[in-house]
Amino acid sequence: MYRIYTTTAISYSQTFAEDSYPVKTLHDQSKMFEGTTITKANPASFSFGVPLTGEKDESIVMDLISDLVSTSDSGIQTQQLKSFNMYVKTGASTFKIEGCVITTASLDFGVKDQFLINVEGQGTKLTRVGDETFNLGTIQSDFQLDGTTRTPKLIYPVVTVIDDTETTLDMNHITQTTLQIQNNITWTQSGTLHKSLNATMIYPTTYTLDNRVVSGAITQYQIGNNRTQFNDFSTKGSITIKAVEVGKASSDNGFWAIQLNPAMFTARMEVGDIYTNSYDFRSTDNTALGTRITQYS
Repeated sequence: MYRIYTTTAISYSQTFAEDSYPVKTLHDQSKMFEGTTITKANPASFSFGVPLTGEKDESIVMDLISDLVSTSDSGIQTQQLKSFNMYVKTGASTFKIEGCVITTASLDFGVKDQFLINVEGQGTKLTRVGDETFNLGTIQSDFQLDGTTRTPKLIYPVVTVIDDTETTLDMNHITQTTLQIQNNITWTQSGTLHKSLNATMIYPTTYTLDNRVVSGAITQYQIGNNRTQFNDFSTKGSITIKAVEVGKASSDNGFWAIQLNPAMFTARMEVGDIYTNSYDFRSTDNTALGTRITQYS
């Protein structure tokens, strides 16, 4: 059990699926409405933001985002996301979401902004398990045992982009850098006849990880050194993004860093009061994503 300190931007909910059916019969043509039955639940959804701190107690979140678990069924190897149960305590209640997986993680490397990771995910079942005094069991100790010391980091992005010809592009004067990890999943239909006869409500239980996409965008002012880098593209390049603490040199290894190799990107010019170059990129090999996050543990 791990305690995660989130921002106030946290949400969670679960909805239910309606099955309607006609009630009009040959002998009663006046029943123009449809009857309804509700026996199936949609996946629960949740989202929250987590400041990445110097104590690095949020490492468990990075593991849940990046690591995959190998499973075997009838000799067929598949990759699944790490699942977990999530508890949310409010001033009056404790809620539990079972069988959670993280579907999206977004990082914004804003210049001199607090470094945050925004997470979205889904789970199988949302319930209220008690009031605010509900016992969660043993919780892993924070870096500071009393949990009162937390050191958010102000960062700025340092980006390296190398194209197909092994030319290093000029990546100075960056205005914005974003990165998103998207795990696309499909929940397996669980509404079987056996379950419908033995349960009042059918909750989703299993899913398939269809694919994983790691992508993002880099925007920089167009100046003399990079004005020829627009209308460019690469399919076998390399991209490294570092979140360097404010006050440290750009040559620092970074508070958090990821290397995407191989990666593709397309570059374009954006025309306005100020000319900018924008680079949309995507990793073309998303296996072992955890090893590509080279800083933060």
